[in-house]
Amino acid sequence: MKNVYLDNASTTKIRKEVIQEMTTILADDYGNPSSTHSLGRNAKSILELSRKSIAKQLKCTSQEIIFTSCGTESNNWILHSAVKDLKVRRIITSKIEHHAVLHVVQALQNEYNIQVDYVSIKPNGEIDFNDLVELLSQEIKTLVSLMHVNNEIGTVLDLYKVGRICKQHNALFHSDTVQSVGKTEINLQEIPIDFIVASAHKFHGPKGVGFAFVRRKSGLRPLFYGGEQEKGLRPGTEGVHQIAGMAMALELSYANLESDRKHISNLKSYLINQLELTFPEYKINGNEDGFYTVLNVMLPFSEDKTAMILFHLDMKGIAVSRGSACQSGSISPSHVLDEILSKEDSIKPSLRISFSHYNTKDDIDILIECLKNLA
Repeated sequence: MKNVYLDNASTTKIRKEVIQEMTTILADDYGNPSSTHSLGRNAKSILELSRKSIAKQLKCTSQEIIFTSCGTESNNWILHSAVKDLKVRRIITSKIEHHAVLHVVQALQNEYNIQVDYVSIKPNGEIDFNDLVELLSQEIKTLVSLMHVNNEIGTVLDLYKVGRICKQHNALFHSDTVQSVGKTEINLQEIPIDFIVASAHKFHGPKGVGFAFVRRKSGLRPLFYGGEQEKGLRPGTEGVHQIAGMAMALELSYANLESDRKHISNLKSYLINQLELTFPEYKINGNEDGFYTVLNVMLPFSEDKTAMILFHLDMKGIAVSRGSACQSGSISPSHVLDEILSKEDSIKPSLRISFSHYNTKDDIDILIECLKNLA
């Protein structure tokens, strides 16, 4: 039985070149980058070359890249420090953000009594720009936190447009770009944005490492204390092998971006065509022109199939999801689909199918055949 992995929005397969690079560093370059001897200096050099490589891909300065453990940590740090240290008194976000933002915002509201406003969401998952402008008309120190690519339905936010609106209203702009870094061009010289975050395992790098872009002179303070690493903003000995693996994964992702995007887009179109032929009553959740790596579909199955659909697919070696992997253990329906679908539709079986360059048309055929047998 062939394993079919179509859950790439959850995590991605590590590239072989990345594994090789990390293995070499683990074996040979084991010095602490804060040590002054030659092994430490060599580790420090790998660290800083990795930082420069990442900065080059995103068109920013290396000083603006801060290494963290993941997107969740980066989001927590930026949002907490914005309220505690930058004296932000209001956060504007949306109800379809990842919980790594939503739960932090709720905690900050409870702890600091900040104002929280949720921008209106259209049925296709896009934000209402008129509502955003209206919310920003209030004169209060504000941070806007809106994700670039929604991890469940693939809706894409126009970062430049939101950034420009925020600048016009003197608001800070933070975006969770975990689903987009490495999968689309992001030019931080041109986009008026203060903070973005990334996780290596979303672009074929290792788990447990990520980074934050923090615009120069932001005024952020550390989330926790204990060392002067990462310009004093993120203490703790850096995982040099992970960081080097992340830098290589990002470099390879952007080197292959054009061909990978074309391949994946063709796969997504092929899947949509097959769904139209096999299940004419299926629906796409969100925008039909959503991000090329994600497709969220509502299937015309009876409600009794909903609970067991992932189990049956898994038994056939097919990995997909019903929403964010971080919430896969929850029996609650997706908060994203709850927000954009009617009550009646939100209880119907929906699948998130997410692709990478490792997928083939054969994977799609196997998925469709299995779904036909479940119908």
